Amino acid sequence: MDKNTRICIIGGGPAGLSAGMYLEKKGYENYTILEKSDRVGGKCWSPHFNGRRYEMGAIMGVPSYYAVHDVEEFCGITHDGPKLNRNYKNKDGKIIEPFEPKKNILKIPRLLKMKKQLKKFGELLETKYKGYDLNGHRGVAQGRYDGFAVTPGREPVSGENDNLKDLALPFSEFCKKNGVELVQDIWIGPFTSFGYGYFDEIPAAYVLKYLDFQTCMNFVKINLWTWQQGTQYIWECLDAKLKNPARLNSNITKVERKDGKVYVTVNGAVEEYDKVIVTAPFYVNDGNEGCDNGMLDYFDAREDEKELFSKIEYERYTVQAVTTDPKDHPEISYYVFDNMTPDRLGHLMVYYRRWRDTVDQVITTYALRKHKNKKTHPL
Repeated sequence: MDKNTRICIIGGGPAGLSAGMYLEKKGYENYTILEKSDRVGGKCWSPHFNGRRYEMGAIMGVPSYYAVHDVEEFCGITHDGPKLNRNYKNKDGKIIEPFEPKKNILKIPRLLKMKKQLKKFGELLETKYKGYDLNGHRGVAQGRYDGFAVTPGREPVSGENDNLKDLALPFSEFCKKNGVELVQDIWIGPFTSFGYGYFDEIPAAYVLKYLDFQTCMNFVKINLWTWQQGTQYIWECLDAKLKNPARLNSNITKVERKDGKVYVTVNGAVEEYDKVIVTAPFYVNDGNEGCDNGMLDYFDAREDEKELFSKIEYERYTVQAVTTDPKDHPEISYYVFDNMTPDRLGHLMVYYRRWRDTVDQVITTYALRKHKNKKTHPL
């Protein structure tokens, strides 16, 4: 592709800004990033409260987030935020220790069984399901893999593995098929609690795309990254570093692909490009709350694209910041596993205390409000 190709990137979140960075690294500098809102970062949003920043979107990273580390290196920043820790409570608010044998004598057989299944699961993913963790998941449904390794070098990898078709199963069925049902007790914390859905409805491919084995083990060991100025700061730094920062408040009303060109109507004016990269949500506007600007409202999608976009499922995930009476302020962050099931839809699954040195801060809470067999839970 010619280095002067005019490229339009729709969306100034992590994906859109990263696309600009990687294009720039390859010598493609004629790109434009269009962002609808008045800020960059997308779901990495770190608003200010009393002089500090808090997380109302993504909270943390881990060492296997190699793409994030690429951005850190490009910008000359690092993960310098507060150290995280967490405890657990049941739905009644009682502190529990679900993974501590000495405090759960009656659960020792189950915990030992879980440990064996975890080891088995790791071995299965490396052997029976070789290729499961490649970025992109191209070809999984056909029993092949084609993508980039989850390594610092992201080497291109491809091959055939008929077992990968199993990844189309819901994660709960995938685990049952392989005799490792108890690993769901480990994966559920960093998956369901942060809005990615329930294991009886989300395909294993999607669960393991976000939480491959090494990433999940980093969460288990609390080997976590945070940023003093919040996750949004990563993308603010990248935006400032790019030769072509995102154009904020860009309201796109039409994208038309015609005669080998792309015509984008933004803020009432038509701009011409050679290529378009869409990193904004692909969902189809179904008229429901939280889905007020579907892609088909402005994009000239073909019939086959419309069919694909219409199959996209999206979650209803509510993040709220609350203040507490100082005497009731939690001393640490908590997971509430009892609330991470469909029958507890809408209940708080996590509450997050960001700073250890003050009670004069907001606590961030997280709740899922959608399940395939239930009505969306109201706010």
